Amino acid sequence: MKILVDADACPKNALQICMELGRKYHIPVWTVASFNHMIVSDHHVVVGDGSQEADIKVLNLTQAKDIIVTQDWGLAAMVLGKKAYCLSPVGRIFSNDNIEFLLEEREVKAKLRRGGGRTKGPNKRTAEEDKRFYHSLEELLAEAASFDAPLQG
Repeated sequence: MKILVDADACPKNALQICMELGRKYHIPVWTVASFNHMIVSDHHVVVGDGSQEADIKVLNLTQAKDIIVTQDWGLAAMVLGKKAYCLSPVGRIFSNDNIEFLLEEREVKAKLRRGGGRTKGPNKRTAEEDKRFYHSLEELLAEAASFDAPLQG
């Protein structure tokens, strides 16, 4: 098992929490980012700056029971299909129960933007999001480490 971070758009606080909990639970933390990002990690994979290069690399490195950290709902859906756990940097745990709704929401927003509409961007990161991410990641680490734990979904 490993924590695998889609680090191109991962907030620094969330990345630090991954490193902290990885050390606490003796789980390796892998980061994947384009060469445009300066990431300090024991297991860092550098990819080109193409549109989906980091996502494809994360998907290729994902194995069952890994924990993936990403903001990308499409990538989340694909790693869930590989029986991995997945959460966003704000602590939202993705599962087979909620991913379909999120993908539909993504499509509606994309259609609105293609038609000239605008959608709201993310708010400034809060201390509450750091806490929620910490607790969600710790919950998934405990669940993934348990041999009897059912996979998400």
